[in-house]
Amino acid sequence: MTSDFLFQAVIYLLAAVMAVPVAKRLGLGSVLGYLIAGIVIGPSLLNLVGQVEDVQHFAEFGVVMMLFVVGLELRPSLLWRLRGPILGTGSVQVMGTTAAVMGVAMLFGQPWPVALTIGLILAMSSTAIVIQSLAERGVLNTRGGQACFSVLLFQDIAVIPILAVLPWLAQANGGTMGKGEAHGHESALAHLPHWAQTLITLGAVVAVVFVAHYVLKYVFRFVAAAKLRELFTAVALLVVAGVAYLMNLVGLSAALGTFIAGVVLAESEYRHQLEADVEPFKGLLLGLFFIAVGAGLDLGLVAAKPGLIAALTLGLIALKFAVLLGIGGLFRLGGGSSFLFACALAQGGEFCFVLLGMAGQQQLLKTDISGPLGAAVALSMALTPLLLILNDRVIQPRFAKLKPERESDAVESHDDPVILAGFGRFGHIVGRLLEANGFGVTVLDSDPDQVELLARFGMKSFYGDASRADLLAAAGAEKAKIFICAIDDEAKSLEIIDLVKHEFPHLRILARAVNRSHAYELIKRGVPDFRRDTLGSALDLGSDVLRALGYRAHRALRATQVFRCYEEESVRELAKHYTGDQDAYISIARQHLKNFEALLQQDMKRQHLGNDDAWDNAGPPKA
Repeated sequence: MTSDFLFQAVIYLLAAVMAVPVAKRLGLGSVLGYLIAGIVIGPSLLNLVGQVEDVQHFAEFGVVMMLFVVGLELRPSLLWRLRGPILGTGSVQVMGTTAAVMGVAMLFGQPWPVALTIGLILAMSSTAIVIQSLAERGVLNTRGGQACFSVLLFQDIAVIPILAVLPWLAQANGGTMGKGEAHGHESALAHLPHWAQTLITLGAVVAVVFVAHYVLKYVFRFVAAAKLRELFTAVALLVVAGVAYLMNLVGLSAALGTFIAGVVLAESEYRHQLEADVEPFKGLLLGLFFIAVGAGLDLGLVAAKPGLIAALTLGLIALKFAVLLGIGGLFRLGGGSSFLFACALAQGGEFCFVLLGMAGQQQLLKTDISGPLGAAVALSMALTPLLLILNDRVIQPRFAKLKPERESDAVESHDDPVILAGFGRFGHIVGRLLEANGFGVTVLDSDPDQVELLARFGMKSFYGDASRADLLAAAGAEKAKIFICAIDDEAKSLEIIDLVKHEFPHLRILARAVNRSHAYELIKRGVPDFRRDTLGSALDLGSDVLRALGYRAHRALRATQVFRCYEEESVRELAKHYTGDQDAYISIARQHLKNFEALLQQDMKRQHLGNDDAWDNAGPPKA
C-alpha cells in the first residue's frame, strides 16, 4: 500500500516537473502543462496511475484553498471601489454567455435545468491562462486588459452562488437528492426538518464570519508570538480545513465557506502571512487537481467521437467570442480592445472542471454529457494561446492601419529657450521645475491621451512626433538654446537625438537615460549631459535606509555622494568597452567593482579618524 502510494506520488510529481516548464516555455501556461501531464500518465496513454477518482477527491482540496486565497485578495474596500466594472462588464458577460449557451442546449433537446447548468459552467473562463498571457504581452493595463480582469474577477465570485444553486437545479430536474445530501455526501442535518436545516446552515455561515472577524486575530497574535513559522502555517491550514469540514457538515460547499472566511480575513493584518503560508499548498494541490483532470480525460471518447468534440470545442469558442465581441461594443471598448477581450476570454476555464464534477455529483449531468464537455473545455484552453497569437499578428495590425493618424498640433512658439520632448512621469517634473523658475518651455509629446490629460490639469503641451524636423522647427528649435529628450523609448530617444544633432547642432542636448545601455549609446553620440531616471530616486531611498540603520544624516549623504560620483565615472569609462569584446567588458566591469569596494573602505577609514567636520568637508573621492 505504501509503495503504491509512493509510486503514484513519484509519477504525479515527475509528470508535473517535466511537463509544466516545457508548456510555459512554449507559451501554453502552467494549467495546460498540468493537463497535458495528466493526459500522458492517465489511462488513455501510459496508464501509470490507478484510480484517478481517489486522487481527484484529495486534489479538490486545492480548489478549496484557491478560493480561500481569492477571498483573501478581495478586500471589501477593493470590491466596493471596483464595483462598477465588475458588476457591469462581469455580470453582463456571465448572464449573456449563460443565456446563449442555454438557448443552444435547449435547441438540442436538453431540459431547462440541464441547459442552465451547462450555460453557467461554460460561462467561466481561465483566470490562470488569461492573466498570465495578458501580463506577458504587457496589455493587462489597457482597456481590453482591464475589461478581462473585471470579468475574471466577477467569474471567481460567481462560482460561489453557482455552487450553491446546483442542488436546487438538481431538484428542479426531478432528482431525488435533497438538501441533506448536497455535494455527494449525506449531511449530518439530514434527519432534521427543513426549517431547522436552514437555520443551522445560516448559523454556520454566521459563525464562520464571526470567528474569522473577531476571534482568529487573537489566535494569530498568540501563535505569532511563539515565532514559529511552521506553527502559523499549521493554523492557516487548520482554518481552511476546519471551515471546509463545517460547510460539508451542514451540506454546503466547502469552497463557499473558505471563500467567505478569506473575504472576512482580507482586512486582517495577518492577510499577507496567511496568503504566503497557504500559497505553496494551494499551488501544489491545484496542480494535482489539474493533473487528475487531465488523467480523467477520455481520449478514447475524443477518438471515438472526433466530430462531436471538435464541434463542441469550436462552437464554444465561436459562441463566447460572438457574445464577448458584442459586450465590447456595448461598453464601447473600441475595435482593437474588443477583439483582445473576445480572444482572451473565449475559452473554458479551470472552474469548469470543478463545476462539471459538482454537477455530476448532483446527478444533473450524465457522463455522456459531462465527458464531451470536459474534453471541449480542455481543448478550448489549449487553443487560447493560438487565438491570442492570431490577435497579435493579424487582427491588431489591421486596427492599427485603420486607425486614422492624428495630425500634429499647431505649435504656438513663443521663442521659448527650452524644448522638451516627452511629458510623462519623468519629463513633466523637469518641465514644471523650469516653468516654476520663470523659464519658458515648449513641450512635445507623442501620446494624445497624455496631452489631453495634462491639459485638464492646466499643463500646456502639444501633440506631435519630435523625430520630425519640421515639427521641431515649428516649435522654435532655430532660436531655442536647450533640447531635453525625456521619452522612455530607448530607440526613439536615440533617433530624435541623432536628428537634433544633425538639423540643429547649436542646441545643447540633455537627455533621460532609461538604463546603462542607453547611457552608453548617449555617450557614443556625444551627449554627456544625461541622467538615469532611477539612479537619483534609488540613491535617495538608499540614504534613507542608511539613516534608518543608524547613520547620521551627514554620513548617509556622504555615502550616497561617493556612490554617485563613482557610478557616473564608471558608466563613462565602461562605455568605451561596451560594444567591443564582451568578455573584456565583463572583466573591466568586475575590476571597477573591486576598485569601488576599495574606495568605500578608504572612506570608512577617514570616518574613524574622529574628525567629523574634516570628513564632512572632504571633496569628492578620487577613484
